[in-house]
Amino acid sequence: MNVAVINVKTTDETKKQAKKVAEEFGLSLSSLVNALIRQVIRTKSVNLSFETEEPSEYLIKSLKESEEQLKRGETSPLFDNAEDAILWLNDKNRAYEG
Repeated sequence: MNVAVINVKTTDETKKQAKKVAEEFGLSLSSLVNALIRQVIRTKSVNLSFETEEPSEYLIKSLKESEEQLKRGETSPLFDNAEDAILWLNDKNRAYEG
């Protein structure tokens, strides 16, 4: 197999964080970079964002509402299968735990 070397300059911290992410995927940093390069070749696109994502007002409101429901004990029972969960959701007489 012929191999080419690509030298990339980055900060030590960026390399450290990228290596950690690669390891979480079970890959070496080299394998991760190769996979990203192949994806760019295959899709002919690059998705970059330089903005920090901020939660929407709707999300913030929903999270606060969920926290209040938890405090009041309004939680669904635990289910071990989807069918039972769907039956509970469709039951007009369903009761929350707590």
